[in-house]
Amino acid sequence: MMTTGKVMLVGAGPGDPELLTLKAIRAIEAADAVVYDRLVSPEVMALVPPGRRMISVGKEAGFHSVPQDQINRLLVDLAREGLTVVRLKGGDPLIFGRGSEEAEELRAAGIAVEYIPGITAAQGAASSTGVPLTHRGLATGVRYVTGHRARDAALDLDWDSLVSPDTTLVIYMGAANMATIARELIARGLPATTPAMAVASATTPRECRVVARLDRIACEAEGLPAPVLFFVGRTVSLVAAQGLPCGDWPERLGAAAHA
Repeated sequence: MMTTGKVMLVGAGPGDPELLTLKAIRAIEAADAVVYDRLVSPEVMALVPPGRRMISVGKEAGFHSVPQDQINRLLVDLAREGLTVVRLKGGDPLIFGRGSEEAEELRAAGIAVEYIPGITAAQGAASSTGVPLTHRGLATGVRYVTGHRARDAALDLDWDSLVSPDTTLVIYMGAANMATIARELIARGLPATTPAMAVASATTPRECRVVARLDRIACEAEGLPAPVLFFVGRTVSLVAAQGLPCGDWPERLGAAAHA
């Protein structure tokens, strides 16, 4: 009888392969199959040894190449083949990564599951931009918020709870709704002059960023290539470098930096 394999839900971090944990690297090297998301950087994917079964289940806004229920079944089927499976996810599998949903399905099927954490995008972007998530006198807390709803449904965030001058907000998957998010926060009392930053492909050679006032960030960051992380709060004033050119926008980035 074939022995059932196991699935490791591995955080690939924000993109820089040097930010992977040693445990994550060992898991990738030991895998028979790697099931990976679109947000896993090519630099991290280059660490997968030759000959491993590679399966892309990439997702992006408005287009899911493989629906979540099919991903769940795929993981179960691969483990039932007796394989050691690495489910490689950008950032951390338990922060907006649906790792717990996949773990539930696997456990219900009798498949062994292990979590291997990764550096989430907010931490990676904080280190590469110099914007602290907390800072004495500027922010006593940080909140991670999703800026996207399934099937492009309207955002139904608790906007009032998000308006705090003492908190750094980090919005994941919020590029398409950046204008709405900014408008709602301002309408509930957050100053329009609050510093904001949009960061694309943080920690990778492709990183670029836009810094502007909250009421201008959506316009200044329009068209920023995914993946994009959106920071709002006074800690953004501590950004180490006001702008990194992205594509054809060096002049626009300079304008955003001095807004």
